[in-house]
Amino acid sequence: MCGIVGLFLKDKTLTPQLGVMLTEMLVTMTDRGPDSAGIAIYGDETVDHSKLTVQSDAPDTDFETLAQDLTQALDMRVVLDRKDSHAVLCLPSAQASTARAALQNLRPGLRVMSDGKTIEIYKEVGLPKDVARRFNLASMTGTHGIGHTRMATESAVTTQGAHPFSTGADQCLVHNGSLSNHNNWRRRLVREGMRIDSLNDTEVGAAYVTWRMREGATLGEALESALDDLDGFFTFVVGTRDGFGVVRDPIACKPAVMAETAQYVAFGSEYRALVNLPDIEAARVWEPEPATVYFWSH
Repeated sequence: MCGIVGLFLKDKTLTPQLGVMLTEMLVTMTDRGPDSAGIAIYGDETVDHSKLTVQSDAPDTDFETLAQDLTQALDMRVVLDRKDSHAVLCLPSAQASTARAALQNLRPGLRVMSDGKTIEIYKEVGLPKDVARRFNLASMTGTHGIGHTRMATESAVTTQGAHPFSTGADQCLVHNGSLSNHNNWRRRLVREGMRIDSLNDTEVGAAYVTWRMREGATLGEALESALDDLDGFFTFVVGTRDGFGVVRDPIACKPAVMAETAQYVAFGSEYRALVNLPDIEAARVWEPEPATVYFWSH
């Protein structure tokens, strides 16, 4: 049992409040996932620059001279913005893949949480309220975001096992459920060149969607294929650079509810995650249909 929340803003005047609203939604789902929590925030696009969000178990040591070390190694300016155990590295987009390779040599203990022009992912072990406080999630702004509270079933309670998982630029996925054929797909996806760092079944789901899109599928087509290829029971919420998508397996035994107004589209594992959103009383509220793909984009 896990908790998922998602919020896609149609009304740009709400972007300063995205972090506040998502934080409250996330904390409300604590009893569905007290082990760890995470959130993906899609903020303003950085023109000609990308962001690498990294995590360290020894941030005081790893982050102290990281920007200078990367700047010297890559011969380009790298800016670091630390947030507790995470840091966002801003650098020219053309050098993003080179920077990832350099990080493996300079700081082999670092984990890359996400990369892209808009996405930042923050996740850690602990109660959702504590994770939210550590990263000051309520202060974050953006156009859309998704979050997850985890009750571990498939792998250990670690930062690496927390959601969201990002396996492609500006892409991420959170999951409630369990995939039964993830080991077979893990082997196949690795052979296809996908990088999968954890033993979590959800990261396989994320890598599957990224792989399908790399092969030319739209997000909708990738999620449709997942209904045929991934066995088990699942609710996926997927974030992309310009929106987010939702799909439930054909049995749809995991709870899910959505709400839409002229200002936003919201997702929650339970309705109580949505009750304090603006004008929720006037929203169109429904349960997503089984084996049906939903997507909203800017």
